[in-house]
Amino acid sequence: MKKMIILLFLAPAYLIAQQKATDIKNVIVITTDGLRWQEVFKGMDTALANDGRFNQGRRDSIEIYENYWSEDPSGRRKKLMPFFWNTIAAKGQLYGNREKNNKVNVANPHWFSYPGYNEIFTGYPDPAVNSNEYQANPHVTVLEYINNLPAFKGKVAAFGAWGAFNRILNEERAGFPVIAAFDTTGGKNPTTKELLINAMLKDSYKPFGYGECLDVFTHYGAMEHLETRKPKVLYIAYGETDEWAHAGRYKDYLDAAKNLDKWISDIWNYVQRTPAYKDKTALLITCDHGRGDSKKEQWTSHGSRIAGADEIWFAVMGPGIPAKGEVSKDMQLYQKQFAQTIASLLGLTYKTEHPIADAIKEIKN
Repeated sequence: MKKMIILLFLAPAYLIAQQKATDIKNVIVITTDGLRWQEVFKGMDTALANDGRFNQGRRDSIEIYENYWSEDPSGRRKKLMPFFWNTIAAKGQLYGNREKNNKVNVANPHWFSYPGYNEIFTGYPDPAVNSNEYQANPHVTVLEYINNLPAFKGKVAAFGAWGAFNRILNEERAGFPVIAAFDTTGGKNPTTKELLINAMLKDSYKPFGYGECLDVFTHYGAMEHLETRKPKVLYIAYGETDEWAHAGRYKDYLDAAKNLDKWISDIWNYVQRTPAYKDKTALLITCDHGRGDSKKEQWTSHGSRIAGADEIWFAVMGPGIPAKGEVSKDMQLYQKQFAQTIASLLGLTYKTEHPIADAIKEIKN
C-alpha cells in the first residue's frame, strides 16, 4: 500500500517534469481552410481577378481592384493581410514563399481537409485517413495529449466552423470542448454573449448548409471563451477561404482572407493587453492544404490530382521566437512537423502510440 501511495504521489510530478523551461505558457493555433500561399505572399492574383468566371459581375471587378490592387506584390499582400505583413513580418516568422525556395508541404497523399487536419494535430500523415467523412479520429492528437497533462487539464478548447472537427479531434474521447459548426458554445453556464452568439447562430444565413457555419460565429465564440475562461491552449479553425474558393468567388475568397487577418490582429491585441497572456503566448497560423495554380481554373479545387494542392505555408510569433520575418532560406518543411512544434513551444514532448514527426527546429534557431 505504501508503494502504491508513493507512485500515485510521484506520477503528477513526473508529468510536470517533462515540461522544459520556456517563456511560452499558452499557445493559440489558427487555421484557415485552403488559403493559398500565393495570396499570402503575393496578394491578389490578377489572372483570377480579371477572369469573369470568378467574379460576380462588374461591381466585384471594380471593388476587387479598389480593395486589393497595388503595383507591386509587397503592396498587394499588405492590402490583403496587413497584420501579417506589418506585425508578424516584424515580430515573428513566415514560411512557405516558394518563389524564394522556402517550401512547406503536406506529407499525406490526399491533399484535402480531414487528412490535413489529422496531419497537423497528430504529426502522422496516416494514408488510411482518406475521406472528409472519416470516422472519429483513432489517433491521439497533440491537443488531447496536452489536455491530459495535469498542468493543462481543462485548459484546452477548440472552435471550428466545420462540423467535422468533432470527429477530427475526437471530442468524445479527447475530454476538451470542441465547438464545431452549429454546436452551441458556453456549456451549461453560457455567458450573456454566448447566449446571443448561440441565438444568432441558430437563426443565421447558412450558405454552406448545416455542415459549416460562417466564420464570424466561430471567431466570436472563440474570443468569448478566450476572454472569460482563459484557456492555455486554444485552436480556432476558420473555413470561408475554402468555401468561397470552391464556389469560384474570388472577391469573397479575398474578403474572407482579409477578415481572417483582422481577427488574428484582434486576438493578438487582446493577448498583448491581458496580463494572463501578455508576453507568454505564441500564435501558430497555417492551413490544411493548398489549391491549384499552374492551371488557373484549378484554383477552386484541391486533392491529389490538382498540381500544387500539397503546397502550404505557416506563420509563428511569440516570446522567445526570433523575429525573422519572411524566411527566405532554402528549406523543405512539412505539415506533419506542426504537432510536435505545438508541444515544443510549451516546452513539452508529444508522445503517443503512433509515429510523430520532429518539431521544426528552425523556429527557435
